[in-house]
Amino acid sequence: MINYKVYFFWVSFLFFFFFFFFFLGLYFLLNDCIVMLEYSILGLGSVEFIYLILVDWVSMFFCCLIMIISCMVVLYSFQYMGMLSHTSVRFLYLVILFIMSMFMLIISPNLLSIMLGWDGLGLVSFCLVVYYNSMSSYLSGMITCLTNRFGDIGILICIGWVISYGGWHFIFNNFIYNLSIYYLIFISSFTKSAQIPFSCWLPAAMAAPTPVSALVHSSTLVTAGVYLMIRFFYMIYYMSYFFVFISLITVIMSSFCGIYEYDLKSIIAYSTLSQLGLMMFSLFVGLVDLSYFHLLSHAVFKSLLFLCSGIFIYYMGDVQDIRLLGSICSLFPMTTSCFNISWLSLCGIPFLSGFYSKDLLIDYSLNSSLNFFVYLLLYISLCLTLFYSFRLFYYSMFMSVGFFVLNYLGGSFDYMKFSVNFLAIFSVLFGCLFNWLVGFDFMFLFFPLYMKFMILLIIFLGLWVIYEIMNMSFKFNLYYLSFNSYMWFINSYIPFFYMRLYIYGKDMSNLLFWGEYYGLVGFSYLFPYLSNLLQLIFMGGFNFILFIMVFSCLYMF
Repeated sequence: MINYKVYFFWVSFLFFFFFFFFFLGLYFLLNDCIVMLEYSILGLGSVEFIYLILVDWVSMFFCCLIMIISCMVVLYSFQYMGMLSHTSVRFLYLVILFIMSMFMLIISPNLLSIMLGWDGLGLVSFCLVVYYNSMSSYLSGMITCLTNRFGDIGILICIGWVISYGGWHFIFNNFIYNLSIYYLIFISSFTKSAQIPFSCWLPAAMAAPTPVSALVHSSTLVTAGVYLMIRFFYMIYYMSYFFVFISLITVIMSSFCGIYEYDLKSIIAYSTLSQLGLMMFSLFVGLVDLSYFHLLSHAVFKSLLFLCSGIFIYYMGDVQDIRLLGSICSLFPMTTSCFNISWLSLCGIPFLSGFYSKDLLIDYSLNSSLNFFVYLLLYISLCLTLFYSFRLFYYSMFMSVGFFVLNYLGGSFDYMKFSVNFLAIFSVLFGCLFNWLVGFDFMFLFFPLYMKFMILLIIFLGLWVIYEIMNMSFKFNLYYLSFNSYMWFINSYIPFFYMRLYIYGKDMSNLLFWGEYYGLVGFSYLFPYLSNLLQLIFMGGFNFILFIMVFSCLYMF
């Protein structure tokens, strides 16, 4: 009974704060105001440690979206993780810690408190990835944790560097920082948002339970890097062809990997990586508002996609291979309808939530004076998104039934289906309502008719190419398949670089050993001697106490 009370308390709590943050964000948007709250933690002379909270419509709408997705994920995991198991409560508290860490990162413009939220996300994500306690979970958790720790280096160096400008509140001095500080922020955000060459941790994090994947890959962990770059945004330093190409190559690489993947959750993870690359691309061409809009709309339909796949896995005997999920629409008609809404929104089909942000993003990037090669890569990435999405739809809906040991064939209503249906309605209406509500200060763009219909033509051309390829009987070279199945061999490059750095550090150990010996390592050698000395002193008994009393009296006089 305790489990019921705890889960429903947190569902009610998160749902209440969804409305609270929504109306608060609406108030700040309508009045065009920002509130900063300062809380002095510690003061030492002229140095004062202040916790600063930034409340504006950007942070409030993002918190509002996290609250409603977290509410549905907690309600979903109440049934998915086992209603009567004691470990489900531990799982719930880990999820709440994860949400609180992301909340701390969102509302603060202080690099120190951002570091607390940033590290909290990395630590709790490790605990959630290794939740099932298998060897594959441990390995995935180590890859996730160590890659994110690599990104912490940039934040730590920025903390030391930014203090030379007068404080850790970066939002006050954002326009006078050195370019190197922005590069450190880019590297840190690339590790968190899994851009090339730090992409290998994101598919590995699929070892976590499905509700965690829905939360991590939609609105919290992977979007932390994008949100930090939105907060640090300064037009002159962000316009860079090099980073534009990195983001587009990330989109194309993840799309190719999704095409040659058969694991259901891994395909959705690669689609997350693809959309993150698109957000980074929009940032580096200067479209910060559209990047934020796509960040929010992507969070809605991607959480829906993960939760629908979790229902398939839950009721089909823990099967994740899409080749064994054929004709699943006849078993779960309502869930598959929500699943189709989510992947159609991912593709940018008109009048769903993904269409509004994606279509605007591509239209405005056409006005950004980029070269033809960038636009070619952008349209190829759009076509490849259709490719892996329609392939997932084809294997799971049209193929004949490939798995006969079915645990469940009913269509009764439960907590998981309620969460999925709620998010389906939300993902249909969100894009239109948010675009109308916020009213972004857009320019009026006038395109020729063929250019305006180019995105729609690419969508239908992509669907036709996919249909033709699926009817072909051909075989690729084995090297081509392995190249695309293993993330362009990024998984093998990263251990190679780690080994090189380890050998280099081992060769330098003779030069660096004096620093360790006369530092903390050498100081640790003194602890046994100090403890023995203190033990001998306190075993002196009455003589030692008498000596202390006499010495104290002499000192006082």
